[in-house]
Amino acid sequence: MNKQETHHHKGIEIFGKKTELYFAVLCGLFLVIGFLIATFTALPFWFSLSCYLISYFFGGYFISIEAFQKIIKGGFDIDFLMIAAAAGAAYIGSWAEGALLLFLFSLGHALEHYAMNRAKKSIKALGELSPKIALLKKDGKLTEIPITNLKINDIIAVKPNTKIAADGVIIKGSSSLNQAPITGESMPVDKTYIEDIDNLPAFNDIDKKHIVYTGTINGDSSLDVLVLKLSKDSTVSRLIKMVSEIETQKSPTQRITKKFEKYYVPIVIVSVFLLCFTYLIIDENFEQSIYRAITVLVAASPCALAISTPSAVLSGIARAAQKGVLIKGGKALESLGEITTIAFDKTGTLTEGKPKLTNVIPLHNFDEKELVQLILEIESLSNHPLAKAIVKDIKSQYKILVTNKASNVNAIQGKGIEATYQQEKVFIGNIKLMESAEILVDEVTISKMKALLEKGHTVMLIGLKNKIIGLISVMDLPRKMAADTLKRLKEIGIKRMIMLTGDHQNVGDAIAKQIGLTEAKGNLLPEDKVNAIKVLLKRDGKIAMVGDGVNDAPAMALSTVSIAMGAAGSDVALEAADVALMSDKIENLPFVIGLSRASKTIIKQNIFISLAVVFLLVPATIFGLTNIGLAVAFHEGSTIVVVLNALRLLRFKTK
Repeated sequence: MNKQETHHHKGIEIFGKKTELYFAVLCGLFLVIGFLIATFTALPFWFSLSCYLISYFFGGYFISIEAFQKIIKGGFDIDFLMIAAAAGAAYIGSWAEGALLLFLFSLGHALEHYAMNRAKKSIKALGELSPKIALLKKDGKLTEIPITNLKINDIIAVKPNTKIAADGVIIKGSSSLNQAPITGESMPVDKTYIEDIDNLPAFNDIDKKHIVYTGTINGDSSLDVLVLKLSKDSTVSRLIKMVSEIETQKSPTQRITKKFEKYYVPIVIVSVFLLCFTYLIIDENFEQSIYRAITVLVAASPCALAISTPSAVLSGIARAAQKGVLIKGGKALESLGEITTIAFDKTGTLTEGKPKLTNVIPLHNFDEKELVQLILEIESLSNHPLAKAIVKDIKSQYKILVTNKASNVNAIQGKGIEATYQQEKVFIGNIKLMESAEILVDEVTISKMKALLEKGHTVMLIGLKNKIIGLISVMDLPRKMAADTLKRLKEIGIKRMIMLTGDHQNVGDAIAKQIGLTEAKGNLLPEDKVNAIKVLLKRDGKIAMVGDGVNDAPAMALSTVSIAMGAAGSDVALEAADVALMSDKIENLPFVIGLSRASKTIIKQNIFISLAVVFLLVPATIFGLTNIGLAVAFHEGSTIVVVLNALRLLRFKTK
């Protein structure tokens, strides 16, 4: 049913936004009451007729409004045909038939409208990423102003642990930024000021270590940022624009349905009108011609066709909900059944989304226990997110406590930290830090570092008394069920599984190898992910995107089907997604894809059954080979078969 165009009903909404659904339920309720009175009681006919009339009102109210709105614009659709069929059924005394037609159609009609405002919610959630106020720094004074009033080359102050208010370049200060809301990077990123601001290159050409994005979160240090993009051109604004443009595009299913209605409905209307005058050319009276025309109208009303897809969709969605999976509509359910390529975000989707201590390796015969204690003492004095992760895991794995033997911790931006431990200088960080401290990094150490870096680990060296005494590594580890899930996806026919991540290519390759992905693409910003999805769509036709962060929203919206990880996912990703794994279990992915494929098969079966009945029944009624009773029996029989077939999905299980 092509109902996506109608977002507002010019009618009463006494039950709020769910009024249409409640009206459909009331239609069914009064239909049942009327049928029971007529079948099992000796009450006068007007008792059951009153119930049928009330059922007609509730079932036809919103459908009639939409049909009228189309008619005054010069168009006819299935809404009009269903109203005409119900009216015709009433004219020949088949009140229950007409009420049933309206009930089934209005129920599907109402449920199709259930998630209509998703695009608006998605855009609203994206807008909330950006702070509304910026601290403008001018003539040594700080002034709060709306971010919309910021101009290019304004300077804003960013306090510790606050959101960045504009895209720009750091001109004073250094800090570690959480860029996950925009880039999806699992690790905090060290940022520092740019020395030469007089000859700045284009924004995209500035070294990323100096650039900040709107909506990212500052660490423990204050920054001054030179604004290089207006609010409307910021990264977040681009995300909003991308999602807005993509979400409001019509689907192929909508266009096909519109074409079907465009030709089918007028043909039926004209045919029924002409059949009213068959008494002029064959030997029958006017009443017989009218009876034949109305019988054809009932036979041609696509009740089974109208309910064939919604019934299967509703059954599929209900079954998914039982397993903690939210599917937002029939398009997602159908499209997912055709997918053979899935793109995954890394952080929080295929991985846990948190850095974990993976290795503590003593070097040059240094004692492991002493090394671990030294690392714990020093890192416990740092506020860096990686330091906090290291401290937590050391305490957990080695069962030791801080004894306050370290002091004078100093963070060296982009290199690491230095501290005093038992009256000796200790350095923990990268090779640049060791070189600046004049500590030799030998080939054995470099070899061990490279081996870990190639596997996706973040590696830090520990220097003491002018030599390397050990190294530690951290990594965002794969989810426990990731490898098994990907294996099951291959078994059910998913041919290509690609990781799209903002992390380094080495990290992506390492994770891909561990869990069995077919491909990994690293160093991707949101627009890069969108471009990657475009390439994959061109190559494979249809693609599903699984993500959990805001930075995934444009890529998810562009994909054929977007799937959000629930508990770990942002509000934006959930709003933009077609499917949400509410329990945050990636292992539910094979189930929902299998369910989608079963749903698509049943939808095809239902459409075949419903069209076959219409194509057989209409000619039979035109040539007088059947009466209204048989037409109703076959017509409603096909509807029941279609519904029962759809209900099989409620018992769907993966093999």
